[in-house]
Amino acid sequence: MKKKKNSFWEFFSSVKLALFCFFTLAIASIAGTIIPQKESPGFYIGKYGESAAEMFRLLNIPDMYNSWWFLSILSLFSMNLIICSIDRLPTVWKLVTMDNLATKVNRLEKMTPRIRFGTKQPKQEVVAQVEQTLKGAGWKPSQGEREGGTLLFAQKTPWVRFGVYVVHLSILVIFAGAIIGTLYGSKGSIMLREKNVAPYFFEFSSSERAMLGFEVRCDNFKLTYYDTGAPKEFRSDLTVIDGGQEVLKKSIVVNDPLHYKGYTFYQSSYQAYDEYWVTVQNQNNGAKKTFLAKPGVEFKWQEAGINLGIVNLLQPDRWGRYRLKIWFSDGKGEPSVFWLDGETLVSVERSDAAYAFKSKQVYATGLQIAKDPGVWPVYIGCMMMLLGLVIAFFLSHKRLWVYIYEEEDKTRILVAGSSNKNKVGFENMFNALVEKLEDNETLQLGKE
Repeated sequence: MKKKKNSFWEFFSSVKLALFCFFTLAIASIAGTIIPQKESPGFYIGKYGESAAEMFRLLNIPDMYNSWWFLSILSLFSMNLIICSIDRLPTVWKLVTMDNLATKVNRLEKMTPRIRFGTKQPKQEVVAQVEQTLKGAGWKPSQGEREGGTLLFAQKTPWVRFGVYVVHLSILVIFAGAIIGTLYGSKGSIMLREKNVAPYFFEFSSSERAMLGFEVRCDNFKLTYYDTGAPKEFRSDLTVIDGGQEVLKKSIVVNDPLHYKGYTFYQSSYQAYDEYWVTVQNQNNGAKKTFLAKPGVEFKWQEAGINLGIVNLLQPDRWGRYRLKIWFSDGKGEPSVFWLDGETLVSVERSDAAYAFKSKQVYATGLQIAKDPGVWPVYIGCMMMLLGLVIAFFLSHKRLWVYIYEEEDKTRILVAGSSNKNKVGFENMFNALVEKLEDNETLQLGKE
């Protein structure tokens, strides 16, 4: 009488539940990709309407990956994978560890592929020659007596039957990494002005400051444009300061972030200010000074006896080019008034010296900052999944039996085999082994 399964166990080990969870998670992930996450309520009302926005709120769609129902499906899927694996593992373990020398001969006669031979050679000589041929073909046979004859058995890659369990485990590892990232990770942003230093950022979830444990300084920001006037690239030169020491410098652009102590700094946006870095250099003695200048404000370089200011400003054109009208005096003669075009170098001759001028608009770089301690478990899980899929779909458990017995003054040989996958490939391997047996001149085999 067949033992009745526990209904709870049967439900959680069913393939139907696995398919339901898988497709539900897939559809939810697509929705979470299409619908922007963690925006303000007004954003969803303006984009989708009040009714849809209310439904989104009830289902926690704006923060879907942390919603109760999404996490519940993940948990259900995890339980299904664990129980399903436990339920089927004993059968697979039995297949891998079973004593194949106990296989009945009448079962071998029903296998495909199989072939029979006969020879006049003594049985012991035939056993020795067949064993030697199998070893030469890469098989490692074991030997036992069975039903009045000698049975040789060999197998290759029996462990591939565990490939599906490697896939199951990889999914659980990925889930664990995602949970670790959710519980212990953080994401946020900061608008960091050039030459400024920040030891913190603002978290998306709470808008509160989160301390980094070190400082990040923006040394320079560079914006370039296409011929159409659209922004082409924005690049930030960042310096990491840890313990009062500069420990890392990197220029970051979109898709080329900075990594330090588990944090990743992404280039995401920028902001321009109505302030300009104006650099003055005495070309005679090399003395140099940079001012943070604002239109209408006079600045002094007392050591050099220099005064200057921005007296007029033409706003940037579509290629980001601006013009500054500079008033400059070194206290000797009439002041010089001239235009600085963007970052173009301009030389000005005075009575006893020449000066070089260059300007640059002040920017703040918008950085997105993420710390995800679960990223490595996710990477490991993905590699495990790839390995498991290769094992499960491209490798097979191959088994081979050779039964040798005496009958009617002849030694007879039955060769049979089986493979759990890739039957065509195994049959080709089987035929190649049969050819090796036929080519063995000592055996002098004849097909029956």
